[in-house]
Amino acid sequence: MFQAIVSASTLRDALDSVSVLVDECKIRLNEDELAIRAVDPANVGMVDLTLDAAAFESYEADGGVIGVNLSRLEDIAGMANTGDLVHLELDEETRKLHIQIEGLSYTLALIDPDSIRQEPDIPDLDLPATIVVEGTHLDRGIKAADMVSDHIGLRVDEADETFHIEAEGDTDDVDLELGRDDLIDLSAGPADSLFSLDYLKDMNKAIPSDAEVTVELGEEFPVKLHYEFGEGMGHVTYMLAPRIQSD
Repeated sequence: MFQAIVSASTLRDALDSVSVLVDECKIRLNEDELAIRAVDPANVGMVDLTLDAAAFESYEADGGVIGVNLSRLEDIAGMANTGDLVHLELDEETRKLHIQIEGLSYTLALIDPDSIRQEPDIPDLDLPATIVVEGTHLDRGIKAADMVSDHIGLRVDEADETFHIEAEGDTDDVDLELGRDDLIDLSAGPADSLFSLDYLKDMNKAIPSDAEVTVELGEEFPVKLHYEFGEGMGHVTYMLAPRIQSD
């Protein structure tokens, strides 16, 4: 059993954060939250999302799991205006999701959850550096890196207590330096890793510019990015594997 009413903007934010990595996913309809965990086909990027029941106008669920085509569901949610409410109801017999938005009714055929890629285990890494940065600064650094390279470096200078977003191209380099005055918080530690810029660009598309993004970083370790949406009742964690540099 599942039926819920949620604002179109909250639903779109949730779907966007997952669809930047995968085309289809399992949605766990837990009693107190909606949860999605997925990994991209190359096992490089992972996403872990929860949306609390309190984020919905109404929410009833009994712990079932459904499989969805994210692009289809996003297209439907995209038919709504920002202030509209989206009514969702699962038909247990037909295994279809009934969606209503301001007089528009849509019936979405669901995917067998067993046919969808297995949900990943998000490792509990104890990373030495934690940076809390505004989404707008992260966006600026990623766009700057994209001008010169297809890889991006994230680094903490412990001595200067600065966070660097940098990239080296064939001819040009870029370095965005953020000090304590630019950051919301910084716990400095040894941290210097290189990542695929394409993945970070995709993740960045979903991160609101006004979000507080917590970055957990180490030396040639995966990076973890955490942020909230839906007035703090939606929680997203991205994890991205590093590109190991050979000496």
